Parts: sequence; C-alpha cells; structure tokens
Amino acid sequence: MARHIDILENPETAIAEATTTLAEGLPIGLPTETVYGLAADATNPAAIARIYETKGRPRFNPLICHMSDLAMAERYAVFDPISRKLAEAFWPGPLTLVLPLRPESGIHPLATAGLDTVGIRVPQGFAGALIRAFDRPLAAPSANTSGKISATSADHVDDDLGERISLILDAGASVVGVESTIVKVEDGEIRLLRPGGLAASEIERVAGKALKRKKKASAAIEAPGMLASHYAPGAAVRLDATDISANEALIRFGTPDIAGIERAIAVLDLSPSGDLSEAAANLFDFMKRADASGAVTIAFSHIPDEGLGEAINDRLRRAAAPRE
Repeated sequence: MARHIDILENPETAIAEATTTLAEGLPIGLPTETVYGLAADATNPAAIARIYETKGRPRFNPLICHMSDLAMAERYAVFDPISRKLAEAFWPGPLTLVLPLRPESGIHPLATAGLDTVGIRVPQGFAGALIRAFDRPLAAPSANTSGKISATSADHVDDDLGERISLILDAGASVVGVESTIVKVEDGEIRLLRPGGLAASEIERVAGKALKRKKKASAAIEAPGMLASHYAPGAAVRLDATDISANEALIRFGTPDIAGIERAIAVLDLSPSGDLSEAAANLFDFMKRADASGAVTIAFSHIPDEGLGEAINDRLRRAAAPRE
C-alpha cells in the first residue's frame, strides 16, 4: 500500500518527498479543499500517461492543471478580462477556468487531450505550497478509478489506488467535498461547463452577468466531469426517492419523511439541518459508505437544485446515468 504522510504533522517532509516523487514522473495522492487529486507533472508526458493508466481514464478526457497562483497561471494561459476578474476574486479556491493555451506553454498535449485550451485552478492551502515548491503545474484529476466515486480522504485514495501509487499526502477530510466549478468565457459570455464547489450565483455576482448553461447534451468533451456516466458507486442509484424498498440504502437530505425507511439497509443524512455546504462535504463519503453496506440500490431523497445543490445534483445525475 502507499505510504501516508500527515502534512499537518510533517509539512516539510511532505514537501520534500512529494517534490522528489513528482520529479521522478510518478503521481501522488494530493489533498485539496475540493477532493483528493492524483497529481503529476503536467509538463512530463510519461507522468501524465501514468495518471491515465492509474485511473483507467480515457485519454480524450482532459485534466485540470493546478497552479500556485495567478502569476504562474499567466505563464501557461491567456486571460481575457472576465476570466481575470474571476481569478482575482476566487483564487485560490474551487473554480476552474478553461483558457487558451499560450504558444509553447510547456503543458503537454496529453494533459489537455490535444485541445488548444487548458482548465486551470489555483487550490487553497498545502497543494498551492507544493506547486510553488515544485515550480511546475500539476495535472490532478480526482484520485479514484475513472468513473467511480471521488475521494475525499486519504483512506479513500488508499482503498482505491493504494496499490498503484507510492505516496499519499494526508490532510484529513476535504472541506468542500465536490470538485471545482468549471467555466469558460467565450465572446464575452460565461459558459458553465460543470457545476461544483463554487456556487454559480457567486460567479454571477462578481461577473455581473448570468452563466450560460447548455440546453442539451453534447458529444464534445471540453473539460473534466462532462461524461454522461461518472461518479458512480457499484450499486445502482435512484434519485428523488419518496419511499424505500428492501435491499436499498437511503441517503437523505434534511430528514424528510420517507415511506418504508425501516426497510433500508442503511440510512445516512447528508445534512439534518438542510445545509447544502454540509451536504456537499459529506456526499462522496456517504456514497462510499452506502455502497459498502451491500445495498443493491442507493436511493437519494430530493435535494434542492440551488446553490451547491446544483453541483450535488449534477454528480447524482451522472452517478445514476446508464453505464456502458
């Protein structure tokens, strides 16, 4: 299994060992405020290939490249005025901007799936400090087998990928609990490519304009998290449940009345008080717990599609989508 280093107890050791491992072209388990990432040098094609191999991820699905700050991001991508305004307001934080690559940027085409754009994020806390010490961007999709439930703790990473990587940095549970919000500015309009840990309303407040949401599914993959089936547990997923059948686990929100709740194999409440931030932080961990209960189906009660609820429902719809 992978070696764990507690970054709170041993930050200098964590930086030293992580930069050494990354320089060898090997991916590591990296904590961020959103979810844990499988991080590797975004300029090294062999390192990026190991991310895809470790996750079993399709290579047409691009990777987010993480930077230490806005100044570093400007070395690799071109910022329009709206994107710059959003970066200044929300970085470091759970926002990814899809931007045009600079010529000769150094980010390898494997990380961008050959696109002429790149998704860039500046994470909070330790991850940013590590990138600053490494002085190269880190490609870092979620640290889980492709299509499965994202990892929000070092133990989640170890359970899934521990036999395939050598180092996991441990910062406890992820605070946000869902992946970043991804937006792309085109012709002065802001397109929401993936709801996430930053509410759309916050972006609209700073930008002074509404986000454009796609009205129908598109075959084009412009950013991570756009595959129809994603974030899926082993059990089937059923949404907006108002009753429970045998062999089902229930994940509810705000303690609603659920008929047949006594038949549930397991009952978990994302937030008894109806707090969407708490629900987002608990989402992937509770999905893993429900999946481990032996339930054939995981039933979710209704979750409002507002604020962070938009990101939660996006993940649940993809988890419930037909699987190939």
